[in-house]
Amino acid sequence: MTTLDNVSIVKAANIYYDGKVTSRTIHLADGTSQSLGIMLPGEYTFSTNEAEIMEMLSGTLEIKLPGEEWKTLRTPETFNVEANASFDLKIKTVTDYCCSYIQA
Repeated sequence: MTTLDNVSIVKAANIYYDGKVTSRTIHLADGTSQSLGIMLPGEYTFSTNEAEIMEMLSGTLEIKLPGEEWKTLRTPETFNVEANASFDLKIKTVTDYCCSYIQA
């Protein structure tokens, strides 16, 4: 899906790592939430509260999910992260992403 219809957007940006990672939260008509963001090259660690589906819209990165080895992902790729987990990213090129939150 390349467009999202009938959404509301939180105006304030989510800003991480001195602005090297930014996103905007959107709420869909069905009550679910997503964030749309950009990650600049660098190394980052993120933690989750809810399970997430990360869809890469552009870019190249390396990822280390819990209990796994580093692997390289190139667009188009999607990866899942469990709730209450931590994962590491090495962003190789500017990466555009959409994160969907999976509510239990």
